[in-house]
Amino acid sequence: MVTLDERPQLIDALSALRDRVAAVRLPLPLPDAPRARQTRAELLAQLDDYLVPRLKDPDAPLLAVVGGSTGAGKSTLVNSLVGRRVSEAGVLRPTTRTPVLVCHPQDHHWFAGLRVLPQLTRVWLPQADEADEDHPGRDVDSEDNALRVETAGTLPRGLALLDAPDIDSLVVENRLLAAELMCAADIWVMVTTASRYADAVPWHLLRTAKEYDATLVTVLDRVPHQVIGEVSRQYAALLDKAGLGDVPRFTIPELPESTGGGSGLLPESAVAGLRGWLAHRAEDPAARQQAVSRTATGVIDSLDTRLPELAGAVAAQYAAAVRLGTAVEDAYRRQGARVRKELGRGAVLAGDARARWRAYPRDSTADELLDALTESLAALLHCAVSAAEEAIREVHRREPAAGALRAAPVVGDREVAERIGLEARRWRRVLEELAEEEVRNVEKPAGRGAARTALPDAETVAALLAASLLGGRRARPAGERLAELLGAQAALRLRDKGGDLVLTHVDRVLHAERDRRLAPLDALDVTPEPQAELIAALSVLQKEK
Repeated sequence: MVTLDERPQLIDALSALRDRVAAVRLPLPLPDAPRARQTRAELLAQLDDYLVPRLKDPDAPLLAVVGGSTGAGKSTLVNSLVGRRVSEAGVLRPTTRTPVLVCHPQDHHWFAGLRVLPQLTRVWLPQADEADEDHPGRDVDSEDNALRVETAGTLPRGLALLDAPDIDSLVVENRLLAAELMCAADIWVMVTTASRYADAVPWHLLRTAKEYDATLVTVLDRVPHQVIGEVSRQYAALLDKAGLGDVPRFTIPELPESTGGGSGLLPESAVAGLRGWLAHRAEDPAARQQAVSRTATGVIDSLDTRLPELAGAVAAQYAAAVRLGTAVEDAYRRQGARVRKELGRGAVLAGDARARWRAYPRDSTADELLDALTESLAALLHCAVSAAEEAIREVHRREPAAGALRAAPVVGDREVAERIGLEARRWRRVLEELAEEEVRNVEKPAGRGAARTALPDAETVAALLAASLLGGRRARPAGERLAELLGAQAALRLRDKGGDLVLTHVDRVLHAERDRRLAPLDALDVTPEPQAELIAALSVLQKEK
C-alpha cells in the first residue's frame, strides 16, 4: 500500500508517466479504439485530478464525489448532508449541470486554486467573508466547464462533497465530466434508487471502483417503506455476487423531500448514518489514512494492467497505419512496374499517337506527333493512377482503420487528370530542351571541300526521340532516322538521356499521387514510439512503488 508521505521520486515517475499518456494518439477507428480513448482520458483525469495532487498534498481534505444515474437524488442527498441548499435539485433532467463542491470554510483554499480539477474554472456566489483576490467569484450561470465552490460550516474540516452530473446524462459533455470527476475522488459515493439499482450504469461505476480498489460507499435511495427490507436484501445479494459485499451500504426510504417537497432536505435521521461514516473518515486519522491510501494504492496498482492495455492499443494503431500505408505503397509500386513494362512494349504508340506516327512526316507535323505522344503518355499514367486507387480502395474496404482516411477531402478524377497532363507537358518541354541542346552540339563537317549541310530541326529531333522512346519496336525507324540526323553516337547519347528523362517523370507522377494518398495518413502521425515510452515509464514507476 502506498504511504502518503513525501515521495518526490514517485511523484516524478507519475508525472513522467502522465506525459507519456498525454502523448498517446488514437486517431484510427479500430474496434478497441473507443475503450482505449476512454482509458487514456481516465488515466489523465486520475493522474492530474487525484493521484499527483494527493501525493503532493497528503494533508489536503478528503474529496467525496457523489455520483450516479439520472434522478438518483444526488443533489438532494448533498443538500441534506450539508444542511442547506447548495446544489439545485428538481424533477427536470438533467438537473446538475455545473458540478458543485462544498467544503468547510477553513478548507476553502484547498479548492479555490487549481490543485485538483485544473481544467475547471472556479465559480461561486460572491460572499464578503469568502472573498479571494486571487480567485474572484464569477456568475455561475455564465460559465461552461466550471466548478462551483461553496462553503458550509456544517461539514467537518477535512471533508469536501462534490455533486457530479448524471453519469448517464443525455448531454454527452455531462457524462464525460461526471466520469472525470469520479476519477478525482478519494471516496466514491454511488447513489442509485429502488427502481434502478439493477441498471447497467450504476453497476459499471461500481465495477470500475472495484477495479481501482477505490474507497467506496453506496446509497440506495428512494426505497418505498413497504418493500425496503426486500429491496435492501436483493441489492445486498447483487453486491455480494459482484465481490462488493464489504462495501458500506446506506438505505434511504422514499420521502416527500426526495422529490423536492417541503424544504427539499431529507430528515436528519435519513442521512445520519452516511454523514457519520463520512465524518469519521475525515476526523479519525487512522480511518482517513486507510481511505486515502486504499484509493491511491488501487489507482497505482491498476496502472499495471491499464497501461499495457493502452500500449497494446497504440501498437494496434501503428500496425493498422502500416497496413494502410503499405496498401498505398504496394499499389503504386505495382503500377510503376506495369507502366515501365508498357513503355517497353510501346503501349504509348496507340490510338491517335499511332495514327500520327503513321502519317509522319507527310501528313502529320512533328508538333502534332509530339502532342499525340504527350497525351498518350498522360493517358497511360492516368490509367495507372486509377488502377492503383482502385486497388487501394479494395484493401481499405476490408480495413476498419481506413475510416479515418475517408474523412479526408476526395480528389476528383478530373483534378488527377489535370495534374498528370501538366506533368506530361513539362516532360515534353524538357525533352524539347534536350533535343535543342543536342542539335547545337552536332559537329559540322570540316575542311575546304566539305559540303555545307543544314543543322537538324530541333522539333523534328524531339518528335523522333519521343517516338523512339515511347513507341517500342513499331517506332524503330525513329531511332534510325535520329542516327542519320545526329550521328550514331549522338543519337545513342540522346536516347540514353531521354530514357532517363521518361522514367524520372513517370516516377515523379506516380510518387506525387502516392504521396498525396499517404498525406492524410501521415498527418495522423501514428508512430510506434508511444508504446515503448509507455512501457518504459511504467517500468520506472514500478521500481518507485
